[in-house]
Amino acid sequence: MIFQATFQTRSKQLGSALSKDLQKKYGKKSARAIEGDSVTILRGEFKGVDGKISKISTQKTSVAIDGVKKEKTKGDKFDVYIHTSNLVITSLNTSDKWRMAKLEGKDPTKQSKETPVKEDSKETKVAKEVEKKEDEN
Repeated sequence: MIFQATFQTRSKQLGSALSKDLQKKYGKKSARAIEGDSVTILRGEFKGVDGKISKISTQKTSVAIDGVKKEKTKGDKFDVYIHTSNLVITSLNTSDKWRMAKLEGKDPTKQSKETPVKEDSKETKVAKEVEKKEDEN
């Protein structure tokens, strides 16, 4: 069933552990890995390597990391995809406001609506006109 999973389910399987300081900050042990996150590899051939996530493969449930490449016999280099369970996220990509709201335990639907509201009610217009007249006098 894992191979027939929907894109949404596959995306949820891209979770990775958070570092100790991020766990304390957000109160969560794991988060979904996205492009731009800085990670440290915990297991495998590239153990101990730090880098940023450059590509994500939902089919392989793996990510490619900047600087982690292998060389073919002809000299070509190619990205090595590493499973997300073998990574620890050391710093987050904070460009996605929805993701940050979810990590902080806030309701993301309310976060997006917190934009400055224009005051167009009749009372405020009248009050502004009265202030202008008072200033002129």
